[in-house]
Amino acid sequence: MTMSGLKRLASETAIYGVSTIAMRMLNYLLVPLYTKLFLPDAYGVVTLLYAILAFFNVLLSYGMETTYFRFSSDSGKKVYSTALNSIFVTSFLFLFLTWFQTEQIAGLIGISNADHLVEYCLLILVFDAITALPFAYLRKVGKPKRFAVLRSLNILVNILLNILCIYYAPKWVANGWDGWGIFSAVPEIKYIFISGVISSGMSVVLFAPELKRLNEGFDFSLWRKMILYALPLVLVGFAGMVNETFDRVIMKYLLPKDIADYQIGIYGACYKLSILMSLFIQAFRFAAEPFFFAQKQTGDRTIYARATHFFALFCLAIFLMVTLYLDIFKHFLDVAYWEGLVVVPILLLANLFLGVYYNLSIWYKLADKTMIGAYISIGGATFTILLLFALIPTAGYIGAAWATLTVYGGMMVASYLIGQKHYPIPYKVRSFMLYLIFALTLYLAGEALNKIESEALKYTWKTLLFLGFILTVILLEKPRKILTSQQNT
Repeated sequence: MTMSGLKRLASETAIYGVSTIAMRMLNYLLVPLYTKLFLPDAYGVVTLLYAILAFFNVLLSYGMETTYFRFSSDSGKKVYSTALNSIFVTSFLFLFLTWFQTEQIAGLIGISNADHLVEYCLLILVFDAITALPFAYLRKVGKPKRFAVLRSLNILVNILLNILCIYYAPKWVANGWDGWGIFSAVPEIKYIFISGVISSGMSVVLFAPELKRLNEGFDFSLWRKMILYALPLVLVGFAGMVNETFDRVIMKYLLPKDIADYQIGIYGACYKLSILMSLFIQAFRFAAEPFFFAQKQTGDRTIYARATHFFALFCLAIFLMVTLYLDIFKHFLDVAYWEGLVVVPILLLANLFLGVYYNLSIWYKLADKTMIGAYISIGGATFTILLLFALIPTAGYIGAAWATLTVYGGMMVASYLIGQKHYPIPYKVRSFMLYLIFALTLYLAGEALNKIESEALKYTWKTLLFLGFILTVILLEKPRKILTSQQNT
């Protein structure tokens, strides 16, 4: 059961990964375009607004995806329609309350003459909130292919509109086209957000079959139970967003005004170089959360440990691949952004710890102790804020990166220690630590190799280091796999 379950998890992760990793990698190709067309100050505005969007995405979905997974197995058919009706009402109420306050919101953020950008952001938020639960529904009922197609279409449309509006349209205007009175000869960041509105709105239309289930009814007594389960998850999610994005928001206020947007732009662009790690974590979570809830009925907790173990090994491989070949990956950014490359290894390691934490945190969802998860996340968010206030004024975005790594490492350890008391799972802690030390040693060796003048010789040695890690994992894990298979038989 364990090996077949892991194979199913790996298979669904691969399918989700096609849409998430492959399509987001295409989306990632917009970063070189952005960094070429916009100076760090302008790109800093884009980074800031998307960081704020991440906060409100959590608020508008308020944990309903995980809550749906939790209640759908034992609370009847109205779980989905109840959750969907709830999301619809709160999303449009939010839009109504904020739509006429965009100028004040822009001023509060610290971006002048940007109320139109706030309007685009509000529409993106509402469209994404409405489609979040249908995406979760596809994960729950085992339709990863439809999930992949719809997510891929969303990303492809967004990419094509970005390229058309901020690259080709200005060129055509410069060559004599009138631009229909809406385009100019200079690329404008507003079209990044307009592209987001159109692609997210398209997803709402394509989800018409899933959204029709609004008519299946609303169970108020069930909704109350779901909300009691979900509210701690809102705190978890909101605190998580503090950890993930608050650094880019608070830089606006902790750094001098003449360099704040510049540093946010540098940091936001270099953060994108951890994209492979982030995308694998996201793809894994799409498959893992409904899978882990389904496994609860079997009573076999070793599958959580093995899934986390192989997840961590894959993340370590990504860490080494990006850091050893950072001189190649950096060319995705314009040279003006290269000064921030020092934060990339720090952020990769931080995201690795975050991914392991996500795996470890399944215990409080399975044990219906979501409030304990909220305490861990709130504690992490509190330390994040304290560290950011302490480090950013003196170290800028480098201080933000170290704060992120410190907090994610602490949350990972805290979740493991507390989880072992409430919902013991036999994680391979010793193996993880040894692999982590091994990977960090290879990374430091790779840094030493940067002194070699010959590019061919340098990358030959770096490739041998990377292959050495992969070969070591294969040799050490293969006997363990054989032993497990014999025990199952």
